[in-house]
Amino acid sequence: MQVQVVQADITTLEVHAIVNAANSRLAGGGGVDGAIHAAAGHGLMQACRELGGCPTGEARITPAFDLPARFVIHTVGPVWVDGLRGEPDLLRNCYRSSMALAARHGCESVAFSAISCGVYGYPVEQAARIAVDEVLGTPSGDGIPSRVLLVCFAEPTLGIYRRVLAERQTT
Repeated sequence: MQVQVVQADITTLEVHAIVNAANSRLAGGGGVDGAIHAAAGHGLMQACRELGGCPTGEARITPAFDLPARFVIHTVGPVWVDGLRGEPDLLRNCYRSSMALAARHGCESVAFSAISCGVYGYPVEQAARIAVDEVLGTPSGDGIPSRVLLVCFAEPTLGIYRRVLAERQTT
């Protein structure tokens, strides 16, 4: 599997699936979630309503509608409190659930946003380590995406994700 860290607007990427850092109601919102809903058009909101929400740590999939991707995988990351309330396990499960959905739907390429790093307040360094470890640790098998992008919008986040990936690939 090829894993890259890129700085981009996730709504413009031509991949099989983009992973949205969603809220539990799948109702759109601010940050990357709002940008994805705005770019995808009204159909995405209707598809999300039909799903009836998503618990923290799980993922759901919809068509991507007006986006260049085929699918949007919606995952609900944990809100950071202190790291002692299960946040790391919930964040790990976001990546596991998303990768499993991508594989189940035949996605050869998937782009992840920096889950929980925005308004949910997860420390970027810790979130990056979980993201990189989970993606690289995905068991190989049929349907596993061959290309994974870890997408960062802001420069500081990009630098942290790139450093963490480089460290992990040299160990």
